[in-house]
Amino acid sequence: MYNEINNLKGVVKIMSDRIKGSCTTILVGKKASIDGSTIISRNDDGHEALDPERLVVVNPEDQPKHYQAVISKVKVELPDNPLRYTSIPNSILTNGTWPAAGINSENIAMSATETITTNSRVLGMDPFVDGGIGEEDLVTLVLPYIHSAKEGVERLGALLEEYGTYEPNGIAFSDNNDIWWLETIGGHHWAAKRIPDDAYVVAPNRMNIDDFDFDADDTMASADLQDLIEKYHLNPDFDKVNLRHIFGSATIKDTVYNNPRAWFGQKYFTPDVDQDPMEQDLPFICHANRKISIEDVKFVLSSHFENTKYDVYGSGSEADKTLFRPIGINRNHDVHILQIRNNVPDAVAGIHWLAFGANTFNTVVPFYANVSDTPASYKDADGTFNLNHMYWLSCTTALLGDTDYDFYVDMRNSYELEAMSAYRKIENDTDADLSNHADVNAYLEDANQQLADEAMQRQTKLLGDMVIAGSEKMKLRYNLND
Repeated sequence: MYNEINNLKGVVKIMSDRIKGSCTTILVGKKASIDGSTIISRNDDGHEALDPERLVVVNPEDQPKHYQAVISKVKVELPDNPLRYTSIPNSILTNGTWPAAGINSENIAMSATETITTNSRVLGMDPFVDGGIGEEDLVTLVLPYIHSAKEGVERLGALLEEYGTYEPNGIAFSDNNDIWWLETIGGHHWAAKRIPDDAYVVAPNRMNIDDFDFDADDTMASADLQDLIEKYHLNPDFDKVNLRHIFGSATIKDTVYNNPRAWFGQKYFTPDVDQDPMEQDLPFICHANRKISIEDVKFVLSSHFENTKYDVYGSGSEADKTLFRPIGINRNHDVHILQIRNNVPDAVAGIHWLAFGANTFNTVVPFYANVSDTPASYKDADGTFNLNHMYWLSCTTALLGDTDYDFYVDMRNSYELEAMSAYRKIENDTDADLSNHADVNAYLEDANQQLADEAMQRQTKLLGDMVIAGSEKMKLRYNLND
């Protein structure tokens, strides 16, 4: 009994010590994107400014059969015959692997998770489960076993009902046709919605799904969820079902931490819509005034309220500049944009765009997902500072850029244009020559190495240019020379 009590205390301590991160998600349907691909993307943010991450491939022989979580200690028996998948795990595994996102070998993508909100009425009806599953576990438990985005919703929903969860999360799934967004509700419940092909979503750290029809073909939910709304008198509205109103929050924190991020993303994609950044009812499903590119998604996920008085680096008052939580922030650990393309062979359809560190001074790189290994400069980062690893190189560049954003930003802009052009040229050439290579895996791994080398060279040059230019502006100087 003494050992059991000590073990329980250990679990409780890990659960209480864990500080939730906060992310921003963007989803883009295939008719809303510029090239007909589906796009799910997210800033993987944490509580600490630095938490090294890596890009790896989990091959079937490396996938666990008997899974046990580090945080909650939950044990889950996993199916046979897992699929290969890309993953972005933590480098330091004190609190578990935290795979974050990936694309499996059947071109199914998953991003987990966007921490969301709840309310006391929900938790009084279905409390969280300390020994359940959470963000640490979800990609490992779901992505290797699904063959469509909808199947991802079904598998995760079943796991939530069986094991419960200790936190509220939003999770995105995609294949070449569909994007589904699932939000957990209380300890064991969930609801999901298919994103329309011509729509986009900007989802911050709140319950995001609003209007919901339980009988529609584009929704799924726990079997008893509709009955529970009635039984526990959870719906505050007279004549509609709005899941954000029922299961989420509308707090003062939402008005400064969450809603402004949705407002800025929607302002960028749909500039003719006039909305207030603190508005509690900003829409979930939105439509842009143009087709959306990878570059657009990256800009929003790097943004800090540019061209508004709220810009952290702008000329507004200190009160305005610190009022809202920006999307790009020092706690960005990675930004991933998972693209499933429709106009290319299946072998090259899955593109795992990735950048590390605070997003103000980096670029996303389009790595092919249909590989068995990843480049060392993206795979081998650990807790030791090392500029040969992209994680640390990106973090260093962002730190220097933060010291004088106005001075360095033009260098960043030139670097970003030239780097993205170079990456797209490598991608276009690789796509075009695919049919001439029998060993597709080796061919795409070579392409990924070219992309990693190009990215490292250009990021290093940017940092060097910033150091050289910035040295002339150091305070430790004197105007008379010897």
